[in-house]
Amino acid sequence: MKIFKGIFYIFWRCWFYCWVLFPIILIFPILLIVTSTEKLYPVFFKIAQAWANTILFVMGFKVNLIEEEHLDDTKSYMFCPNHTSMIDVMLMLSIAKNPFVFVGKKELTKIPIFGYFYKRTCIIVDRSDSKSRKAVFDEARRRLSDGLDVCIFPEGLVPDDESVVLADFKNGAFRLAIEFQIPIVPITMYDCKKRFSYTFFSGKPGTLRTKTHKFLYTNGYTLKDCETLKNGTFTVIYNELISDSKNT
Repeated sequence: MKIFKGIFYIFWRCWFYCWVLFPIILIFPILLIVTSTEKLYPVFFKIAQAWANTILFVMGFKVNLIEEEHLDDTKSYMFCPNHTSMIDVMLMLSIAKNPFVFVGKKELTKIPIFGYFYKRTCIIVDRSDSKSRKAVFDEARRRLSDGLDVCIFPEGLVPDDESVVLADFKNGAFRLAIEFQIPIVPITMYDCKKRFSYTFFSGKPGTLRTKTHKFLYTNGYTLKDCETLKNGTFTVIYNELISDSKNT
C-alpha cells in the first residue's frame, strides 16, 4: 500500500509541475506580448487566472469561497492572505474579481520559464537587501496609483515549522494600506497546507475553503497605527484558523 501511495505522490507532484510550465511554454509568444507593457497587464491577468483555474481543476481541487464583505470595483484593496503552500498563488488568482499585483520573493525568479514572466509581472523583493525593500514600496505605490489592487503574504515566507499556525506579520502591507488609505482584506486559506504542502509525499485532491473577511478600513490612520492594523489582521486570520482546527 505504501508503495502505491508513494507512486501516486510522485505522479501527482510531477503532474502539477507539468501543468505549471506546459501552458506557459504553449503560449510563450502571447505572454511575451502581453507582458511587454503595463497597459496590457489586465489581459495578462485574465490569462493568469485561466492558468490558475486550469491547474486547480486538473489537480482535483474545488474552490469554496465565502465573502463576508464584497469588493467595490471602483476601489483599490490590499489583500493579505496566510501562506502555507505553492497553490496559494493559484487560489488567490482564482478568487480575484479584478486585476491585482503580487509582491513576491526574489527566489521564484530562478524557476525556469515561470520565473521569467514572474519577474516581468510581479513586484519582486529581496528581503536580504534594504534597497530592494525600499524599491518595493516605490513600485507598489506606483501600481496602486494606477488603480490596481496589491496582494502581499504578510508572513513573508512559509513557516518552516509545520506546527506554526501563523507566522509573525511584516509591516509592509499595512504601511502601504495606511499611506493610500485603502482597506486591508484579511483572507484565510484553510486547506492549502493539508491539500498541497511543501512536504513532497503529502496532500490529496479536495475542497479549498477560503474566506475573505470583513475589511479593516484605514481611513484616518497614520503610520503610528501600523502595529494596530497589523495585529488586527493577524488576530482575524489566526482566530479563524484556530477555530477551524477545533471544528475539524
